[in-house]
Amino acid sequence: MSSKQNTIFGIYPIQEAINSKQEIDKVFIQKDNHNPKIEFIVESLNKSSITINFVPVDKLNRLTKGNHQGIVAITSPISFYSLEEVIEKSLSKKEAPLFIVLDQISDVRNFGAIIRTAECTGVDAIIIQKKGGAPITGDTVKTSAGAIFKIPICKVDHIKDAIFYLKASNITTISATEKTTSNIYDLDLTKPLAIVMGSEGKGVSKSVLNSVDFKAALPLKGEINSLNVSVACGVFLYETVRQRNL
Repeated sequence: MSSKQNTIFGIYPIQEAINSKQEIDKVFIQKDNHNPKIEFIVESLNKSSITINFVPVDKLNRLTKGNHQGIVAITSPISFYSLEEVIEKSLSKKEAPLFIVLDQISDVRNFGAIIRTAECTGVDAIIIQKKGGAPITGDTVKTSAGAIFKIPICKVDHIKDAIFYLKASNITTISATEKTTSNIYDLDLTKPLAIVMGSEGKGVSKSVLNSVDFKAALPLKGEINSLNVSVACGVFLYETVRQRNL
């Protein structure tokens, strides 16, 4: 699937997509655009918590060669799941379900790679925030090797609220971060678990770090002090698999 298949441009097509409740990940709007029809679309989008980016016209021209009229939308090739329903279903089916929480992952290829590894390791669902994260594009689908169609993805208003809900459901939350002396290999990963991974640049946000049950780091023996987020996520997931297979 190419990323073009996930692009809608022009005022009326995007308004129709909103009216028909298509899954829209992000909308790009030309800066300093005062078209009242676009302002009406912005009001509709704000009510649905869809990410809006105000960008130079060059950005819109790169996204599409058509007459974009100052607005381009990236739609999602998948439908999203309810967090509450997914957790309830997972707990009823498994003694120790496993979830991944992504706190503002911005690179679509990292996102796709995480989805692929998550599906391979038996993750029950991936939880992302409605605003601020990477959109689900053709590149995400391609990098996931189709795994994106096999694993539920839940969108929430705030990651912190999702953490609280997970904890209230007796699911242990562990955040991957270098800001701790705790080691992932010293933690019990056999219980119901949610692993939190942070953004490429800033890591897990402070408010989320303060909300989780445990923080864990990976031992780094070289001079570089961090791993790519999709690689780190893979290590966390396969350590979970290893412990659960003992």
